[in-house]
Amino acid sequence: MRVPRAPEAGETLTGYDFATHPGGKGANQAVACARLGGEVSLIGRLGNDAFGQVLRDGLIAEGISDDTVGSDDRAATGVAMIMVDDAAQNRITLAPGANAKLTPAHIDAQAGLFDGAAMLILQLEVPMPTVLHAATLARRHGCPVLLNPAPATSLPDAIWPMIDYLVPNETEATLLTGIIVTDPASAGEAAKRLLDKGVRNVLITLGSQGVLLANGQGTEHLPAFVVKAIDTTAAGDTFIGGLAAGLAEGMSLSDAARLGQRAASISVTRHGAQPSIPYRAELNS
Repeated sequence: MRVPRAPEAGETLTGYDFATHPGGKGANQAVACARLGGEVSLIGRLGNDAFGQVLRDGLIAEGISDDTVGSDDRAATGVAMIMVDDAAQNRITLAPGANAKLTPAHIDAQAGLFDGAAMLILQLEVPMPTVLHAATLARRHGCPVLLNPAPATSLPDAIWPMIDYLVPNETEATLLTGIIVTDPASAGEAAKRLLDKGVRNVLITLGSQGVLLANGQGTEHLPAFVVKAIDTTAAGDTFIGGLAAGLAEGMSLSDAARLGQRAASISVTRHGAQPSIPYRAELNS
């Protein structure tokens, strides 16, 4: 729902309009990666309901096989309620539904996908034990691991050394490090702390302030593309999709991040989650 501002506690606020769109961090990132040039498989769970069918149809339309996405008769499809204000900022609450039913056994059943894969992309809308198990399996197969630590929460110590690319936003980086991240300088401090935990590359997204890259070779700040934003929903997911697609193609970290930034700069000029994600050909138009 688009609103002029977030309502106060107990306040009823009249908004502008309401729409439903396919979403979910894992699905958004899968769609973004596919639209931006990647060959993608998604492991997940959907409810056996109307929302689930819409999401499944959307994946198939993007060339993402639904063979690895199970249906759960005892849980609803995960949903998110999103408010987008006049400043294009979003506030999101979610009900995990079938996402919370994704288990390590479901990952093991698709272990063949890890052979020769260029990247495993993980988020935290599925249970932490499943995330940790998937990262462990990826490392066993020599598959690089990208973790988007969202929704923001603490991480188990065991996962840090398995992460090749950690991509938090300001809020997530603040929670993970205790350093209040507001700009590239504070992001650099937070990134150093994350590298000290064993992560190989850290990319902290800073919205209109761009992205801070950090690894053992140093840090680099990539300014944002200047656009008129109307809805930031799925911008981070779009960035991750472009980053992963670029890295899979053999791009440098900086070039892959710029690809992600360019795609995200287009997504924020459009409404919705997956409907806002551009195709690769649009990046040069």
